[in-house]
Amino acid sequence: MNAKPWLQHYPAEVPPTYDYPQQHLAQFLLDSAQQYPEQIALDFMGATTTYRALLDKTYRFANALRNLGVQQGDRVAIMLPNCPQAVIAYYGVLLIGGVVVMTNPLYMPRELEYQLNDSGARVIVTLDILVDRVNKAMEQHPLDYILVARVQDELSFPKNMLYPLKARKDGTAVKVNYNEQIVSFKELLKNSQPVPYLAPIDVENELALIQYTGGTTGFAKGVMLTHRNLVANTIQTQLWFYRSQAGKETYLAALPFFHVFGMTVLLNQAVSLGCTLTLMPRFEIEQVLKAIDRKRPTVFPGAPTMYVAIINHPDVRSYDLSSIQVCISGAASLPQEVQTRFEQLSGGKLIEGYGLTEASPVTHANNIWEKRKTGSIGIPFPDTEAMIVKPDTLEEVPLGEIGELAVKGPQVMKGYWNKPEETYKCLRDGWLLTGDLGKMDEDGFFYILDRRKDIIIAGGYNIYPREVEEILFEYPGVEEAIVAGIYDPYRGETVKAYIVPMSGARLDEAELKKFCKERLAAYKVPKVYEFRDSLPKTMAGKVLRRRLIEEEQSKLNNDQK
Repeated sequence: MNAKPWLQHYPAEVPPTYDYPQQHLAQFLLDSAQQYPEQIALDFMGATTTYRALLDKTYRFANALRNLGVQQGDRVAIMLPNCPQAVIAYYGVLLIGGVVVMTNPLYMPRELEYQLNDSGARVIVTLDILVDRVNKAMEQHPLDYILVARVQDELSFPKNMLYPLKARKDGTAVKVNYNEQIVSFKELLKNSQPVPYLAPIDVENELALIQYTGGTTGFAKGVMLTHRNLVANTIQTQLWFYRSQAGKETYLAALPFFHVFGMTVLLNQAVSLGCTLTLMPRFEIEQVLKAIDRKRPTVFPGAPTMYVAIINHPDVRSYDLSSIQVCISGAASLPQEVQTRFEQLSGGKLIEGYGLTEASPVTHANNIWEKRKTGSIGIPFPDTEAMIVKPDTLEEVPLGEIGELAVKGPQVMKGYWNKPEETYKCLRDGWLLTGDLGKMDEDGFFYILDRRKDIIIAGGYNIYPREVEEILFEYPGVEEAIVAGIYDPYRGETVKAYIVPMSGARLDEAELKKFCKERLAAYKVPKVYEFRDSLPKTMAGKVLRRRLIEEEQSKLNNDQK
């Protein structure tokens, strides 16, 4: 495809193409520590770490790994929430040419066992409260080392003294039996030297990361991302955020770093610019609002559910959100209602973007300060090509028609770890088939309708969940909404809406259905409604539609018994 209509909507400050440095991913940290040594890199519950101190600890960890026998190309798992040790471990592994395997701290032993065995990781960095879970997962294949971090080790006085007392009171305190294989992260750093080290690597081909996808069916696949992939996507994101000020921005890190969205738009992005990361170990609405009010973050990437929680908090107006300048929303579609209300509250810009693990992850975003379109994922990033195709033939469909989104660019993965057949299915001549159905308009703005697997087919009609969800979000009193296809003996599938009402709201099913009928074709109107206190989500805030469908299937199976 030669025509790139989206280029006419690029701001003058954003180049359509860029000469990305052939550099090691950890070079971002080295450069920022040299340029901004006294700038605060990390703010963790009030305890701060400068870039100089962060690099010192990272060198110590890198040398400790080498002393343990970890070599270039070895995989090291990191199973931590957003805390200083996660940042130190991440860049420390990269410095020695190791491959990071980011792992969700919520994983149960079976999920953990699969990922660690599949990646071939022999070392894991995790929290003290998770050591037993790791041991249980790896009973059949013990790891060489479990490196144990504790939250209190990175807190300042008096929080470092109070935290263990609170843990005992909450019943979450644990005693770790340290030995030759189970080693204290704190002691490891203390006994190691901050000798500079940067492994020579082939940035085009050597892996920085194996990142496992959510895996909606069966086991997750390990996405192989090179140093080149992640460096390019970090810089592409910087180019888009062209008003960012190196050494001056504060990023609210509520998205987890073990999710590739958080890793790129928060961790790598902030570090590459020498900016401050305000670390939030998990998204707790009260803590997030207090952090915005007190820490004055300027950048707040997140998932739509995070912004939903903020705009619907009963005391939101008692917090000052005015420091926020830019938010990029990803991981799920952003309802227009949420965007409008959040921008009114904060005065900042909230734009929808798009990405997937296989693309490091960002490929599209709406302009922050220039033309944007409601309901659109925006336009392709610099050096990123995109087209809507017939998935079987890669033939481009006519303008405005629905097909599968295919993307191409320096951020696209090398392939799936140990899965050449799966790689072949989605990578063709450099083009990545995303699995998402969408369309492009005459201006080059792209729209995602839904995952191919999430389309609801009722009575032969294709129904795209996002279209229905947009309408539900407009109804007064709806805080969250998601729809899914459930079994229907006559139509094959029918639309079911799962609704979380706002606090104190009393929703009437008949009125809600009438509201939908006035705005949607009859076949798209949800036939079944379920009001719930909450929706199942990942730690990144993405609603798990698949979990709801599995619940329905389980009910159906029980009814048929």
